[in-house]
Amino acid sequence: MPFPIQRMRRLRATEATRDLVRETRLSPSQFILPLFVCPGEGVRREISSMPGNYQLSIDKLVLECAEVQSLGIGGVILFGLPETKDETASGGYADDGIVQRAVRALKRELPRLLVITDVCNCEYTSHGHCGKVVDGDVDNDQTLVWLTRSAVSHARAGADIVAPSDMMDGRVGAIRAALDQHGFPNTPILSYAAKFASVFYGPFRDAADSAPQFGDRRSYQMDPANGREAMREIELDLEEGADMIMIKPALPYLDLISKARQRFDAPIAAYQVSGEFSMIVAAARNGWIDQERAMMETLTSIRRAGAGVILTYFAKAAAKLL
Repeated sequence: MPFPIQRMRRLRATEATRDLVRETRLSPSQFILPLFVCPGEGVRREISSMPGNYQLSIDKLVLECAEVQSLGIGGVILFGLPETKDETASGGYADDGIVQRAVRALKRELPRLLVITDVCNCEYTSHGHCGKVVDGDVDNDQTLVWLTRSAVSHARAGADIVAPSDMMDGRVGAIRAALDQHGFPNTPILSYAAKFASVFYGPFRDAADSAPQFGDRRSYQMDPANGREAMREIELDLEEGADMIMIKPALPYLDLISKARQRFDAPIAAYQVSGEFSMIVAAARNGWIDQERAMMETLTSIRRAGAGVILTYFAKAAAKLL
């Protein structure tokens, strides 16, 4: 129809009308809050590069998670800071490891809270890489042994979902087989299926004390230029038994979230990573942008692209607004 019969602004005129026709909606139940658990008691240590986020001892973690549950947030994902590190990442799969103890405490105090555990080795190795280093590189197949042991130990502690983030080839199949063999056939796997070698992980490495001591992770994390390869990674992980898949980071890869949503029927998660969070907070503290609006706009864009689950450090703040 000729102008002015069609006036697109009619449905934007008031807040009530805009809300009525809004295509993409957010709910706190779609959010997962990443949390960092550390040794000690009474510890609530703010992470300087991630304002408002903390390294928490288990007692403080339980209190934090009680608030998470009261806000209707979908759940939490735990990252551990062990008492000691070694070349074999033993703290990652020890039954009395920091994450394992944290999961038990959460399940004892907050049994309805959804608890996801990150399954990786970088927080636990003395060299900061995600697996066993042989001749200067991470050995894929030997690393699978550590990952399966970690996943089983997390499930035994009570984790609802295990989430391997290492990007080793074949790790989903190995973890699925190990979980089934040890009596956890109903424990789902959320695979970091397309995890890119991104600059946006910097603040996280401060939080988790997981920066590599030499080299980088480009031999196992994905090249940011490769979108078709990301689809292959997702497809392979689903074939190996992944129940959900994740794309990480989120904002630089909205196109891949959208492509994955169109191509695959499995639940899709996206991780709004530490660098994405910290950029928004830093810009807002300098008065350059409105933090709440930037937070909600970016979360909406991730949801609009096709992610049904969003891991975000804004989970509590966004839930309170919603």
